[in-house]
Formats: sequence, C-alpha cells, structure tokens
Amino acid sequence: MEDQHERVPVDGRVLVEEKVPVEQLVPVKRVPVEERFHFEERVPMEERVPVEGRIPVEENFDPSVMGRINEDGYESMSGSGNLDGGLEDEQETLVLERPAKKLKYHRHTQEQINELETCFKEWPHPDEKQRLDLSRKLNLEPRQVKFWFQNRRTQMKNQLERHENVMLRQENDKLRVENVAIKDAVRNPICNHCGGVAMFGNITIEENQLRVENAQLRDELSRICGLAEKFLGRPVTPLASPIALPRPSSNLELEVAGNGFGGLSSGGTPLPMGPLTRPGMMGVEKPFNSSVFVELAVTAMDELLRLAQADSPIWMTSLDGGKETLNPVEYMRTFSPCIGLKPSGFVTEASRETGIVMINSLALVETLMDGSRWAQMFPCVIAKASTTDVLSSGIGRTRHGALQLMHAEFQVLSPLVPVRQVKFLRFCKQHGEGLWAVVDVSIDTALDGASINSFVNCRRLPSGCVVQDLSNGYTRVTWIEHSEYDESAVHYLYRSLLSSGLGFGAPRWLATLQRQCESIAVLLSSTIPCEDHPVLTQAGRRSLLQLTNRMRDNFCAGVCASTVRMWNKLHVASLGEDVKVMTRKSMNVPGEPPGVILSAATSVWMPIMHQQLFSFLRDERQRSKWDILSNGGPMQEMIHIPKGQTSSNCVSLLRPNARNQNDNTMLILQETWADASGSLIVYAPLDVASMRVVMTGGDSSFVALLPSGFAIVPDGSSGYGDDWSGKLARGSSNKGSGSLLTVAFQILVNSLPMAKLNVESVETVNSLLSCTINKIKSAVSSA
Repeated sequence: MEDQHERVPVDGRVLVEEKVPVEQLVPVKRVPVEERFHFEERVPMEERVPVEGRIPVEENFDPSVMGRINEDGYESMSGSGNLDGGLEDEQETLVLERPAKKLKYHRHTQEQINELETCFKEWPHPDEKQRLDLSRKLNLEPRQVKFWFQNRRTQMKNQLERHENVMLRQENDKLRVENVAIKDAVRNPICNHCGGVAMFGNITIEENQLRVENAQLRDELSRICGLAEKFLGRPVTPLASPIALPRPSSNLELEVAGNGFGGLSSGGTPLPMGPLTRPGMMGVEKPFNSSVFVELAVTAMDELLRLAQADSPIWMTSLDGGKETLNPVEYMRTFSPCIGLKPSGFVTEASRETGIVMINSLALVETLMDGSRWAQMFPCVIAKASTTDVLSSGIGRTRHGALQLMHAEFQVLSPLVPVRQVKFLRFCKQHGEGLWAVVDVSIDTALDGASINSFVNCRRLPSGCVVQDLSNGYTRVTWIEHSEYDESAVHYLYRSLLSSGLGFGAPRWLATLQRQCESIAVLLSSTIPCEDHPVLTQAGRRSLLQLTNRMRDNFCAGVCASTVRMWNKLHVASLGEDVKVMTRKSMNVPGEPPGVILSAATSVWMPIMHQQLFSFLRDERQRSKWDILSNGGPMQEMIHIPKGQTSSNCVSLLRPNARNQNDNTMLILQETWADASGSLIVYAPLDVASMRVVMTGGDSSFVALLPSGFAIVPDGSSGYGDDWSGKLARGSSNKGSGSLLTVAFQILVNSLPMAKLNVESVETVNSLLSCTINKIKSAVSSA
C-alpha cells in the first residue's frame, strides 16, 4: 500500500505507520470475537450486584429518589407505570466490560415533580406536543419527560396489581372460612324453621308448628329489646334464663308494664308482655303492633335532634340574616322518608325558631304531654286536641320515655284556610339534666287501621321542640315545624303567610308559647282587687277570666268551623266565595242563648301594617268609627286586667256611649292580645246584671254570650304582583306593607231553635260585615 492509513490500537498492539515490505511483515494472530468481548449473563433482578457506572434497580424503588439514566447521560427522576403493559420504546442493551466514563446525575426538583404529577392526573399518556410544552415549562429534555411518564405508568400498574392481589387473597380467605362453616353445618344440621337441632324422622304437625312459633317469638323478642335499648338509652336483658321461657302460644304475649316500654329495666327479670289494643268499630278492641310505633318514634326523635343543631347545614339563613329555611337537597341527602313519600299535589313548609320562655322544662313537658293543657296553652292555634292511646306513660314517675297517640286540629283564624286534622305520635325523652325533647310525627293511616282512602290534607313530619333549663328559671326553646299540606285548598291571600311560617310554622308556635307563659306569670303575680274597682273581688277576677276564655274559644270555633261546634255551612251565591256563613241550633246549652245562631266571617287585605291596624281597632276613643254598638260615642274602660307586660294584652270591661248616663244596661267584655305572629280582638255584649254576678265571684258558665271580633296577621309577602292587585281590587299603591284582617260576627237570628233561617237574616249579617269593613278602610285611609 502506498498511502499510509490511520491505525488504531488492537489488543494492546500498535501498527507501524511506515511502509513495510510484504516479506518482512510478521503474521498477526487473529483473536476470535468472543474472546475480545465479554458478554454479561442475564441475572434475576433480586440477584444483581451494582456495577460501576450503573445504578442498581430495585423492585420497589422510590421514583422521587432513584432515576433512570437515559442515552444522554441524564437521570430521569421518577418511577412510572404503563397501564398498557411494559416499558415503551425500550430495548435490551449489551453492557461492555470496559471502563465507563462517569455519568452525569440530574435529579428533578420538587417543583418539577409536583408539576409532572399534576399533568399525569389530567393526561397519563401525553402526546408529543404536550411533552414538548411540558419540557419547555420545566426546563427538561423531551426524552426526560417521556421517560418520567413511562416510569410513572409502570409504577401505577404495579400498585394496582399489588392491590388486586391483596383483595384476591382476602376473598380466598373468606371463601376458605365459608367452606369450613359449610362443612361444619353439614356435620351438625339445624332446622331452618325453629333454629333447633334437625331431627330426621317423623314429627307431628303440632310439634313443627310449635317450633316455628318459638322461632318467630324469639325473633320478635330480640327486635323489641333492640328497640327498647334505643327507646330507653340503656341495654336491656330480655330474659334471666333462656331455659325458663314458657311454651309459647300463637299470640304474642309481650307486655311491658302494661303500656309499652315503660317497665323495661336493665335487670334480668323476665318481662311478661301482652298485646296493646285500641278502640275499633262498634266498641270492639282492635290490636295493633306497638313496636312499629316505637321504631317510628325513635327515628323521628333522631331527626328532630339533628334538625335542632345550631350549625346544621340543613338550614339556610335568608339574606337579611333573619328567617331560616330548609335546604331540601341537604335534607333528602341526610334523612330518608320515615312516613312515606310526599303525596301528589302537596307542598312542604319547614321553619325553626329559638327563644327564651318564662317556664321551666318540667312544667313545659307536662303541659305538652297533656292534651287538654296543651290546647289551653295554644288556644288560637289548637282548636281541639285529645289523647287516643298511651303506649308508655314514662319511666320512674317522669315523662322520660312517654309515648302516646294523639289527634289534634290546627287552625289559622280565617275562613279561607281549612282546619288541619292530624293524627300523630308524640314521644318525650330526657337527654340530660334539664334537657328534654318532645317530637311529633304523623302515622300512616294504614298503620292505624283506618281506611287507606280517607282524605288527609296535612302530614306532620318530625316536628317538636328541644327544651333546656337556664340558670334564671327560664328555658331556651328551639321549636321546629315540618309538614306537608295540600296548597290547593288554601286561598291565595294566605299562601304567602303559610310559607313564611307565621301560619302554622315555628314562629307562631313559639310566639304563642311566650305570650301565654308571660300572661300566666303576670296573672299569678298581680294583686287584686284594685282600689278603683273594689267591687271586683279575687273570685270575681277569676270568674271574669274564665268567661273571657270561653268567649275567645267560641269566637275561634265560629271562624274556622272546627269540630268543636257542629256548624252547618250555607252556600249563598250572592255572598261570594270569600264569605263563610254557618248556622247551628242551640237548645239547653249552658252559656248560649237558645235559638238559631248565625256566624259570618270573611278575610280581606288592608293597606296598613298589622300593628297599626290593631292599635286603631282597640282604641276606645276611635271605636265609634266602626262599631255600631258604640252608638256614635266613645267608650269608657271600667275594668282593666293586664295579661302581659304591654298594655295591649289585657281583658277589659267597656261601657258604650259613656256620655249618656241614662243608658247603662249593656256592657262589653273584650280581650286583646298581640305578638310577633299577629293580634286578636274579641268582644261580646253582656247585660249589667249578669256582669255583677260574675264580678262578685258568681258562676260564669251560665252567662250567655255571642262573640264577635277581629284577627289580624301580616300578609306574609314582600310584595304583590299585578294579578294580585287585580284580584284584590283594593286600589292602594302601598305594596308589601299590608295585613290580613278577618272579621267575624255571631248573631242570634231567631229565639226559637226549630225556626227556619230566612234570606233576610243572611243579608242582614252580610250587610253588617260589609259595612264594618268599609268603615275600617275609610278610617285607615284618612288616618
């Protein structure tokens, strides 16, 4: 060869660059290729030994610490998994046994790892554009980003496989245990009906029936004991010894202290139980399952306590920070319907109110658990109340654990709002020293045994109050009202009032309770007689207050047409739909004149706030502007009995037309009160002779009276639409600041009970209504 060629070292030998004759060349020994290079055997992962220049790879490596060296000499800092299987774009390489140059290590920063993890959650398989953008953002090579995602996917796949292995191992253990149990059951067979040892052979039908009944009774006893533990709040031992269980009969002989769970104790004494009954048709006693009622009461109590929590997310506060409304989405997520789904066409109203009441917790609980005292505490809210059955009267001479079935009629003083008749369970439980809760919940008509097709216009969902004693002798009461009702039966004038909670909601219940407790405290602390009226004795004062209560109750019964009085409704086309006229015959009824009594009532919207309208109507000096009994002159207040801290809550005895001293044969008894939910003015004309008997302490039950009056409530709406203005035709531009006025009169149209009602009497009462309303509107407009 003439040209010199560049030679490289081979096996330690150096080629001479100068030309050498061929005959002088020394033969070179050729070395096989397999002796020149050393190939490394593949060794399992767990047996590999770190080699200089390589990073040992473990089965469970930490991707944030150990990396992968790529072809550029950088270390990609992350483990990853490939859910599609294996590492992508990777091949096996041969490792030369030669001195390797020292590789550069590049560890990812924590910020880079966080950003990569965030991107991996959004797209675990990034495309080339996404990898390129991410590499620019993190100041990395695109291949580093690619390898990081590959390793991350592989790591995730390994984690999933390990988790599946654990789950399969647990399932395998479970199946092994079940297999052992099945083998044991095969060796020791048990009867499916009675739970005893299976007897192969012939047994009598009676013995088989007894075994089945025994198993049923055992299950029933266990279920009742479980309910009793929730009911009483402590564990219950059903039997002292299972062997002492007598031979069961076909009827469930379970009775706890004769009235439900009142006699359950934590001891081991056997508890003989018997079936509870309720009055049925034709006086026949019909049994019902009390355990169903107990379970419903316990569920309702749990719901009430959660609704009463101050920071409960179930309630939303209005924008002005006052009224609380129920969050229906959160309520449905938290509770399941305890009395079934809402009927079609019904709407839901829910409200919560908290306040301080001048009564201790024990007295309030006793009042709520007694039907008649409960109705007296809420006279204008409850038209009628009674206790149908007592499942438990309480434990240890207290009301703790008391459970009873009740029936009540709730009313709003207006003929445009129907009376709500509700049958419900009332459950009382003490949750601590001075802390009580009383809950009501409607019962399904099918559970009670009544006709399923019977019409129900209202359902009472878990409602009630939580009462807590305070150090000053008062109580803090949290009242909750939750119900579903048929809105189509309510006049459009009162729909806003009901939805605001001032109709049947918690604000009205709590306001009435506060006013009544204040009235009781004032009456008990007042000193009688007054110096100005020495004729009114202590007994006379008591008799006068009893007469006033009867007057108020008769007025409410005449407005709402509850079942307290048997009224016959009249349908007179000329009067319109907003006027309700009713009649009844009074014969030998103490406290009522004999004859035909006619009651007429209607409700209208007034363009004035309810407090201002109440002040105008109770002012004796302006009474001649609307009352025909004043004879065109002012009235004089002869007796004033306060029933509250404000002068508006009182009982008064008025003398009409005080300027005329010759005409003093008639007096007017009047009661007025006002609170946050509304106000009431009830009055009745009485003769002087009867009032003298009452004021001296005589029996007031024989004094005949026919009440009339006004019920005033807020309109419950922030404003009216155009359609409301057209329907009401009130001709006022003062919107959103009005009130609803109910006017009612009761008149004796004929002194003969068997006489027939004529059209002239109805027209006369209708004229009296229209005239009174027009006079009030004129006086209010001119004020």
